[in-house]
Amino acid sequence: MKNEIRPRKPSLNKRIAARTSLKRQITHRAGFKMPRGWGWLRNPRKAAYNKVYNRTTFDLFKLIRKLFK
Repeated sequence: MKNEIRPRKPSLNKRIAARTSLKRQITHRAGFKMPRGWGWLRNPRKAAYNKVYNRTTFDLFKLIRKLFK
């Protein structure tokens, strides 16, 4: 089932957790921010996974928004 094009499953809990995590707050306030697209330097394994995931899935809400424009 991997590597097939499918819609993403939105999760409100994960969305909130990503914004309020202690790790995010510490790195953000410490000023340790990298430019967009430099994630491969900080965590190459995660960056590779995200690149594949973002190319093989699509956001259902964006698709619906495009249909009703």
